[in-house]
Amino acid sequence: MLQIVNPALIGGIAAAAVFLGILAFLTIGRLVGRRVIRLHGSGGLASTSSLEAAVFALLGLLIAFTFSGALGRFDGRRALVVDEANAIGTAYLRIDLLPAAAQPRLREAFRSYTDARIATYKKLPDLNAASEELARSLQLQTEIWSQAIAGTRLPDSRPAAEMLVMPALNAMFDIATVRVMATQMHPPTIVFAMLIGLALASALLAGYQSAEDKGHVRNGLHKVGFAAIIALTVYVIIDIEYPRLGWIRIDAVDQVLLNVRASMK
Repeated sequence: MLQIVNPALIGGIAAAAVFLGILAFLTIGRLVGRRVIRLHGSGGLASTSSLEAAVFALLGLLIAFTFSGALGRFDGRRALVVDEANAIGTAYLRIDLLPAAAQPRLREAFRSYTDARIATYKKLPDLNAASEELARSLQLQTEIWSQAIAGTRLPDSRPAAEMLVMPALNAMFDIATVRVMATQMHPPTIVFAMLIGLALASALLAGYQSAEDKGHVRNGLHKVGFAAIIALTVYVIIDIEYPRLGWIRIDAVDQVLLNVRASMK
C-alpha cells in the first residue's frame, strides 16, 4: 500500500522549527555566556572551541551522509522506472513466442497493465486514486499470468515459450513490487532527530562562545544566515526523500514508460 507524506508541509515545518530553534539556542548560549562573564569576569568564560569544532564536524558529517543517502535513493527510484519500462517491453515482445490465438487478449491486458502502472504514480498525491490503480495493476498481473500459462499449454505452443515468457513476466511483476517498496524507504526518524539536535547543540555552543563579541548586530546577520542555511538543507533533504510529492520530482523519467506504452501496437 502506498503511503503519502506531504514533504512541502513536513519539510516546511521542520525547516521553520530548525531556523527558529537555532536562533533561540544561539541567543540562549549568548545569554548564558554573558551571565558567566558578569559573575566571574571574562576569565570565567570557559573555552568551548574544541568542543564546538567537534560538534560542528559531526553535524557536517551527518548532513553529508543524510544528503548523500537521499540523493542515492532519488537516483535509485529513477533507475527503477527505467528498469520497469525495460521489463515490460521485454515481456511484451516475448508474447510473439506464444501461439497466435493467445496473443490478442494478452496484448490488450499488457496495455491495460502499463496504463495502470503509469497512472499509479501519475495520480499521486491523490492516495485513493493511486491505490486504486495499484490494485488494478495487481489484478491485471493475475490475469496476465493466467493467460500466459494458458497460452503455453496450447498444442501449437513452441517448446521454449514457457522458459522465455514466464521469467520475463516474473521480472516485470517483481520490479513493480520493488518500486512500491522503494517509495517507503527512508532514513529512520532518529537520524533527522539527531541532525536537528546537533544543529541546536552547535548553535548553543556558538552562542556561548560569542558572549564576548561586541558586534551584536553584525554577528546577528551571520547567525541568521547560519540558521537559514541549516534549515534550507533540512528542507531539501526531506523534499528529495519524496520525489513524487515535493518540488524536486522524478516525473520526467516516466516518459520511458510512456514510450513503451506507445510502442504497444
